[in-house]
Amino acid sequence: MRAAVMHAFGEPLSVERLPDPEPAGDGAVIELRATGVCRSDWHAWQGHDPVIRLPHVGGHELAGVVVAVGPGVSRVRLGDQVTVPFCCGCGRCAPCRAGHTQICEVDYQPGFTGQGAFAELVAVPVADLNCIALPGALDFADAASLGCRFMTAYAAVTVRGRLEPGEWLAVHGCGGVGLSAIMLATALGAQVVAVDVDERALSLAVDLGAAHVVDARKGDAAAAVREHTGGGAHLSIDAVGSAATAAASMRGLRKRGRHVQVGLLFGADREPPVALADLVSRELQILGVHGMAVAHFPAMLDLVASGAVQPGRLVRRRIALEEAGGALAAMSDGGGEGIAVIDRF
Repeated sequence: MRAAVMHAFGEPLSVERLPDPEPAGDGAVIELRATGVCRSDWHAWQGHDPVIRLPHVGGHELAGVVVAVGPGVSRVRLGDQVTVPFCCGCGRCAPCRAGHTQICEVDYQPGFTGQGAFAELVAVPVADLNCIALPGALDFADAASLGCRFMTAYAAVTVRGRLEPGEWLAVHGCGGVGLSAIMLATALGAQVVAVDVDERALSLAVDLGAAHVVDARKGDAAAAVREHTGGGAHLSIDAVGSAATAAASMRGLRKRGRHVQVGLLFGADREPPVALADLVSRELQILGVHGMAVAHFPAMLDLVASGAVQPGRLVRRRIALEEAGGALAAMSDGGGEGIAVIDRF
């Protein structure tokens, strides 16, 4: 198979021929039809994730067709059109048995702990659990956009954030996750304040339903959020991952507000200071989101199939496998508008 291989962190990827993967006894092999290029892939490419072992094939937002299954697979069939959560469950550990496959103790992640989907083929473990059938009308590129970003936003907004109609959501960072959260919140009848430092991202946030936008370069973003929402957001999401954005997200909440940390924090920001006095006096909640459990995919896919949300609106560039490295490099300067999806392998 052809794959875009990382031999050194931060260096161009090399498109090479690698051996085709074989399915594990309970696994499957998927022929990729589309793969998103995500900021989490950028972190891996930069060497921020200690689990990466070189040489490595990244890519974890995927959609394709099942072309091989192991002898222990009973539900998944050849030819099934599927997507896969970026956090695959083992089905046996305590979190998986409780339905929380996204925090599986085995923690198998294509593109991180295993070889990923910047390739023609990818192997997936425990296929009967982790291969999720796609609605027939959903385009493969649109399905890939559901990957890490949209499903994480769905978990942040609905499962963990418990956003209700009429509430205010503040979104700090209008990349893929943030824009997905805006679409979801608007569809659920909530109101959104979008915060970013890029005018193009803020313009797109308005197109997707944000009632107000805040340019974080122009003053106190948290104060602006409180002003726009009449006292603070009910729910706030840090979709960037920095000490500054996490603090702004919490400071922009009203009493009993809920902060959801989605953006990954690295280096000096890995353990940011938290205003615990405010946490107590204002009865705030801090929640984390690490992908989404398999059990929540049907509800998300039903919402997409209904047309209430259109994740494909975020797909702004369809690229070839040879362009994956360039798409990663562009993220060092912000990444451009919307999502890039590989659909030519």
